[in-house]
Amino acid sequence: MQGVVFLGDRELELMEFPDPTPGPGEVVLEIKASGMCGSDLKFYRAVGGASSLGLGGKSGPNIAGHEPCGVVVAVGPGVPENQAKVGMRVMQHHYRGCGVCDHCNTGWMQLCVEGVKEVYGATGHGAHARYMKCPARTLVPLPDALSFEAGAAISCGTGTAWGALHRLALQGDQTIAVFGQGPVGLSATLLASQMGARVIALDTSEERLQRAKEFGADILINPKTAGNTVQAIRDVTGGRGAHASMDCSSSPQARADAVKCVRTWGKACFVGEGDSVTLDVSNDMLRRQVTIIGSWTFSTVGQAECGRYVAERGIDLDRLFTHHWKLEQAEEAYKLFDRQTSGKGVIVPS
Repeated sequence: MQGVVFLGDRELELMEFPDPTPGPGEVVLEIKASGMCGSDLKFYRAVGGASSLGLGGKSGPNIAGHEPCGVVVAVGPGVPENQAKVGMRVMQHHYRGCGVCDHCNTGWMQLCVEGVKEVYGATGHGAHARYMKCPARTLVPLPDALSFEAGAAISCGTGTAWGALHRLALQGDQTIAVFGQGPVGLSATLLASQMGARVIALDTSEERLQRAKEFGADILINPKTAGNTVQAIRDVTGGRGAHASMDCSSSPQARADAVKCVRTWGKACFVGEGDSVTLDVSNDMLRRQVTIIGSWTFSTVGQAECGRYVAERGIDLDRLFTHHWKLEQAEEAYKLFDRQTSGKGVIVPS
């Protein structure tokens, strides 16, 4: 089979790999949809080659793609039928831990006390290929009402937004400011709106802001033209500020604004990876009783809950995807994605 490998320096290659065979406790998925995530860009853009960021191992380069969704086509020894069987429609939780610690046992394998053993699509073969091998315990059932594309979205970007909204304990009578309207931020806008909250969407791209409006945002703010972003948010919240905020941009300025824009007793959640933030601890946090939360993806339990919620509420997650690509179009797909002005892309290998 062919698989997409990131070479770094904005280069990728379709390489040949043997079709995988499941070992004990493992399954093989036929990938029906493999989402493209902003996290992929750090490997795609890596200066000096993606191996400088840990992509690949002793066995050679690894297949990219960490938003897998597909069908079980092979089951290894020791896998109970109620965990996985041939023909089962599944999402995949793209981390492998020790499998026995408290975190792994509650579905938080990325928090394994021994350290995450594998991140599929980075240090282990991912889903930008026709087939993918993984432990059966990393599978999450895909509701019949959802498309494989929707399952791929939940397997990272939308699931991450879901996890952060729950960490914020957002309520329907509250206002949330969502900084960054890429795939994660747009998912947060959509879900928060569905929960009944008033959403203030922020982005420096007018195209992304208009998408946010279509997905339920009540107020749009472009920090490039707003002048004082925090004041702009206070102006539309009666001077008090938002009840909650979420930064999905990784911008140091956006992170600071996300903290400053919430009202007294408000909550700010950081989702975007990397970079830093500088705050005046007394004025920005302590003297306003502000809570700052870090939220890293989701558990298998949270992933399943998100899938059920989207299915039961009839939420059209397929609208997130603006581009569908064949495997052999991966180079074109990532060149477009690298501009970060369009919507979300998905690779359909099968």
